[in-house]
Amino acid sequence: MSESLDDITRRIRACRICVEQPVGKPLPHEPRPVLQPSSQARILIASQAPGTKVHLSGRPFTDASGDRLRSWLGVTPDEFYDPKKFAIVPMGFCFPGQDARGADLPPRRECAPAWRKPLMAAMPQIELVLTIGLYAQAWHMGETRRGSLTETVMNWREIFAAPSRPVVLPLPHPSWRNTSWLKKHPWFEMDLLPFLKTEIRSRLG
Repeated sequence: MSESLDDITRRIRACRICVEQPVGKPLPHEPRPVLQPSSQARILIASQAPGTKVHLSGRPFTDASGDRLRSWLGVTPDEFYDPKKFAIVPMGFCFPGQDARGADLPPRRECAPAWRKPLMAAMPQIELVLTIGLYAQAWHMGETRRGSLTETVMNWREIFAAPSRPVVLPLPHPSWRNTSWLKKHPWFEMDLLPFLKTEIRSRLG
């Protein structure tokens, strides 16, 4: 019998695999898994990993990236943090630390193999997955993913129309570090974002 979402979430919040059985160097601080799973939401935000502000708050996207993402979606904070409307499940649940330049490290490699499949199996009601960044796209998109993030997001219409379920819509990360990417690719704001907002509003009812 498959494990309930509540049971899986409870085990995730107590997880210490990146400290006690790490792949490579252990997590440089105490684990603090951050996620918003849901047994009711039809939309899943598959993101990367918490940043420093999210690590401190314990709540997904409580930072400038979250402000930009909510703007992209056309939703209020109350809507965004309503688990009846959105599930928010990053590829790595804990803040992974930073490199020598002060940039966030990639999601921990232990998280997805340990938790992704049972967590997704416990949320069968999900209809739309927003894959934010390379790591989420690599896990959720399979052969529909293109060679690079830019190529993948550029082909969003074809990807969204694929017969697989749940349907997938690829997005870049809303980090300020991607501001130059957004300026280089005006089609994202002109074409994809209006479609995204309409799709989100339709699924939220």
